[in-house]
Amino acid sequence: MRCRYIILILSLIICLQMNAQQGSYAAVNGLKMYYEIHGTGRPLVLIHGGGSTITSTFERIIPELAKTHRVIAVEMQAHGRTKDIDRPLSFEQDADDVAALLKQLNISKADFMGFSNGGTTSLQIAIRHPQLVNKLVLASAIYRRDGMQPGFFEGMQQATLSSMPQPLKEAFLKVNPDPIGLQAMFERDVARMIGFKDISDADIKTIQAPTLVINADAEVVRAEHAFSLSRLLAHARLAILPGGHGEYIGEAGAADKNSKLPALVIALIDIFLKE
Repeated sequence: MRCRYIILILSLIICLQMNAQQGSYAAVNGLKMYYEIHGTGRPLVLIHGGGSTITSTFERIIPELAKTHRVIAVEMQAHGRTKDIDRPLSFEQDADDVAALLKQLNISKADFMGFSNGGTTSLQIAIRHPQLVNKLVLASAIYRRDGMQPGFFEGMQQATLSSMPQPLKEAFLKVNPDPIGLQAMFERDVARMIGFKDISDADIKTIQAPTLVINADAEVVRAEHAFSLSRLLAHARLAILPGGHGEYIGEAGAADKNSKLPALVIALIDIFLKE
């Protein structure tokens, strides 16, 4: 009996260790890129939004996703624990950085989930590195400037660090207590959005991976834009949910901290990825 008890305890410890956060750095295209691995199973890459970190975007859903997948969550250039380097931010470069990281990890194919800016990066991965992509989950992703609510880009022209949601600032400083780094990230993200150029319909149509497009009905990315994106993609499903930007995944800047939508979205993602 005692032997069985010890074996049970050891099994639980091993299980917890396998699903625990494993934070590491990789030398990628001149970056020292931070990433975490959670769980086991088919690889699922998570790419955070602008001004964000792994935690601020995905903290509420990683534990559930890691029950069925090997989750690889990344922090992009200038965000969180990945320091800035002397080059502009671009979605194309972010896509290449993620592809290079996966090569180092010996991952030849994965599912990808990107939120907001991370969704646009995921689109670029599917366009530039289609051989890497099994399935896509695009959450509040944009591919055209007119996908944003009216006045968004004019507001970006006037934005200062004080405009940034306080929970996102706190999340950055919690993992990287560097106010100068926070300011640099903010300025990089603003410059990227001001200079954002549409992804062509022709490029979107090259994406053959099965895709789940998710958007909210009262957020900065227009629901009509998500509908248009889903119709351009060859194999897409569309889910429009109630609420604001990121509320459906429990993102740190979302207004409703007690929303039950993340549980629904986890179920939708699980069904989609298992199909």
